Amino acid sequence: MTVHSLPLAALDEQQRRTWRGRLQAALILLVCVAPVLASYWAFYVARPAGGGAAYGSLIQPPVAMPDVVATDLRGASVPLRSLQGQWLLVVAGPAACDAACERRLFMQRQLREMLGRDRERIDKVWLITDDAMPKAELRQAMDTPPAVTMLRLPQKVLAAWLVPASGHALADHLYLVDPRGDWMMRMPASPDPAKVQHDLQRLLRASSWWDKPGRPAR
Repeated sequence: MTVHSLPLAALDEQQRRTWRGRLQAALILLVCVAPVLASYWAFYVARPAGGGAAYGSLIQPPVAMPDVVATDLRGASVPLRSLQGQWLLVVAGPAACDAACERRLFMQRQLREMLGRDRERIDKVWLITDDAMPKAELRQAMDTPPAVTMLRLPQKVLAAWLVPASGHALADHLYLVDPRGDWMMRMPASPDPAKVQHDLQRLLRASSWWDKPGRPAR
């Protein structure tokens, strides 16, 4: 039996079921993204008291975290998307971390602590772009609680997700990723910690009604 031979009533019911399915899928998508969109609106449009222009560069549209598998320093596989569910403050670059890299990692730690009780909503991540091993004293510092999540991800994979400002290298910035796994902000090279803190506080305040500490059960 072809579609053309179906009774009109049956054809109408089939079309209604198709449209209901599409509407339900659209509503589910809206429910998933609405909280994030609302917090961005509150941050960039409503601008709560003490606001003003953001210090970091807003990424429009946000760039979804790639569905790839990274490795930890022991060589174990770690799906990158397992990091979803928390805000992520990301440093990226080679294992041979120079003085500027060490300053970014130190700033990453200090910024999280400066957030007070909201610090539990943000994780520190170092994405290492080569196969070398960071020096022992740096690894020890990164493992000091609350530890930095250190994962290896090839440069070409990472470069398709996080993009530096014109004239800069990938390693020059701090990158902010929202709990959905979307890269949504890039901090300037050699940033002012107080201004970065202000951006983070405003974003966390704007998203506090839907984002809570810890990753939801999967």
